[in-house]
Amino acid sequence: MNTKTDLRNLTQDEIVQYVEDLGQPAFRGRQIMSWLYRPGITEFSEMTDLAKKFRKLLAENARIYRFVDPVIQRSSDGSVKFGFPLEDGKLIESVLIPEPDRNTLCVSSQVGCAMNCSFCLTATMGFSRNLNPSEIVNQVVAVGDFLRNEPKGKLIGPDRVTNIVFMGMGEPLNNLDNLIKSISILTEQRGLDMTNRRITVSTCGIVPKMERLGLETDVNLAISLHAVNDKTRDLLMPVNDRYSLEDLLEACRTYPMAKRKRIMFEYILLKDINDSDDDARELAKILRDIPCKINLLPYNESPGIPYKSPSRNRLFAFQKIVRDNGYSVFIRSSRGEDISAACGQLAKQKQGEQTDA
Repeated sequence: MNTKTDLRNLTQDEIVQYVEDLGQPAFRGRQIMSWLYRPGITEFSEMTDLAKKFRKLLAENARIYRFVDPVIQRSSDGSVKFGFPLEDGKLIESVLIPEPDRNTLCVSSQVGCAMNCSFCLTATMGFSRNLNPSEIVNQVVAVGDFLRNEPKGKLIGPDRVTNIVFMGMGEPLNNLDNLIKSISILTEQRGLDMTNRRITVSTCGIVPKMERLGLETDVNLAISLHAVNDKTRDLLMPVNDRYSLEDLLEACRTYPMAKRKRIMFEYILLKDINDSDDDARELAKILRDIPCKINLLPYNESPGIPYKSPSRNRLFAFQKIVRDNGYSVFIRSSRGEDISAACGQLAKQKQGEQTDA
């Protein structure tokens, strides 16, 4: 096991403290931060404005961890799924969703997931462990490198990651400390210099941890709702046994966020489970006093999971009822379904399974 300090696990303030512990002035830490996430920088020897003696000291005590040899699968719709091998032999997945004006990266926060939602393929993996900040941030770094190395003619969107959604493997709020540190690195000007308004964290409803996310970050919040009453939500999402629907909605009502912001509620439509007209009317009712938008997602069917997707007519009828009640309601089209990269389909694939067509 590598015992050197991985500097990509540290926020800028922590790097400053680290170099001060090495007997260096604080500004050296800020210099290091400005190098750590530059494209192509993999060694301390490349940080040319640091003294050679200090670079040697860093090389003896620290390292810059990065992902190598990802498993890459390309979808016919342009989406790309990445399987990143970790140092302990485990594997996580990220999904790039390109559009002409943006590149959204769906990022994992854990290896597997412990939430056991009955409609989700990732749940079949079980839970292995939390990702550390470096493993979270390196998903963004590696996909950024991939985009920069793509032939210009193959790019659908920009040559960089512009948006991040924590909707990959795992429940982000169950890895809250590392999530907050990774957001600090992602938004640090000397780090990856992303803006909070282009980062979204999705939770299935870990109520006690929601307030801290709102107090310590200014990112967007998405709630995996998927039901309008406890009976249905208990069936779909075991987390509802601990934090009821009303507990979750109250946490949303009191969530600390800027007035201009709205919570995004994600609602997967499952045929004959939660897609009736009555469900649509109840959804409009229970969200009435919460500033929000609503994403409707037709279910992405997966082998071995019994749920089915409703018809498009049913989907549009559901949308119309909620929209007529005054909400912004969007139907989110599935991307990457042919490579099991759509919402709820991420699950560990075997290393060596690679499609790069």
